[in-house]
Amino acid sequence: MTSLSITFKALSDPNRRKILELLKKNSMSAGQIAKHFNITLPSLTHHFNILKQANLITQERNGQQIIYSLNLSVFEELMESYFKLFKK
Repeated sequence: MTSLSITFKALSDPNRRKILELLKKNSMSAGQIAKHFNITLPSLTHHFNILKQANLITQERNGQQIIYSLNLSVFEELMESYFKLFKK
């Protein structure tokens, strides 16, 4: 699967898009993000893993917590690829 396909697969799920929307405002711990969802922690971890696989988010350990952030460079690359696709 191409990186673009992986990215679109990651973006296809509403829960993952909501995670990205939350991280757009600021970096958050898994616990902070979980408060916005009514799904199990293993399900949320699955969504984090798909977003990480698509390189849309990064994680950093801060003591006992893992802090998630948007990987903005991937969004820039995605938009560049998207515009090239439709360029005349």
